[in-house]
Amino acid sequence: MTTSDMVRELCEKQNISIAGLCRRIGQTPQNFNKKLKRGTVSFEEMMEIAEALGVEYEQVFVLPDGSAIKMGRN
Repeated sequence: MTTSDMVRELCEKQNISIAGLCRRIGQTPQNFNKKLKRGTVSFEEMMEIAEALGVEYEQVFVLPDGSAIKMGRN
C-alpha cells in the first residue's frame, strides 16, 4: 500500500475529504495532491495528519528477532 493509498483510506474511514484534511493541516489541496501523486509526503506530514485526525502513526523497522526500531511519539 502506498502513502497515497493510506491517506485516502484513512480519510474515507474518518469520513473526511482530502480537501478537509488539507484545511486541518494547513496545506492547499493542490499542493497536497501533488505530494500524494509523487509519494513525497514526509514523516512529519504523516504525523500532522495523524494528529489532525486523532489517530496514531508509526514507522517501524522490524528485525528478524522480532525487535523493532520505530519513529513516532515516545
